[in-house]
Amino acid sequence: MTHRTDVERTDGRKDPLEVLELRRRLLIARDMEGFADLFTDDAVIEVPFAGGGMPTRLAGRDAIREFSVRSGSLPVEISDLHVRHFHRTTDPEVVIVELTTVGRIVATGERFEVPCIQVFRIKDGRIALFRDYVDTGLLPDLTPTEDRRPAS
Repeated sequence: MTHRTDVERTDGRKDPLEVLELRRRLLIARDMEGFADLFTDDAVIEVPFAGGGMPTRLAGRDAIREFSVRSGSLPVEISDLHVRHFHRTTDPEVVIVELTTVGRIVATGERFEVPCIQVFRIKDGRIALFRDYVDTGLLPDLTPTEDRRPAS
């Protein structure tokens, strides 16, 4: 499947805000292949505060695709990535986004909102770096009930 991920402005340059809006639409649609296509071949995703088995770093589009497709099968539905603030920097490739991921756990209907700060380097309409400062402790626990163990 081919996805149109080379968002361009009328002047021919790629705009990071447009790329991130496309990312939002792809994630809401659960199109993880399209999401992975937004990244450069050598892109990196970093999650410095990762926990609960989440990787702290994914290097390369293939690793991002594998993780994203696997994550896309989880029983979680993202209904929005609500951007509270969008900051451009003096480097035209780097933007900072303050957002809240809004969603629900499909099996239970339990809703969640997880705030984070994300830093992106976007080169020629592709994400080269995605650094996600999210408190993974606020993410819903997707461990099946029978697998949950009380803390020792």
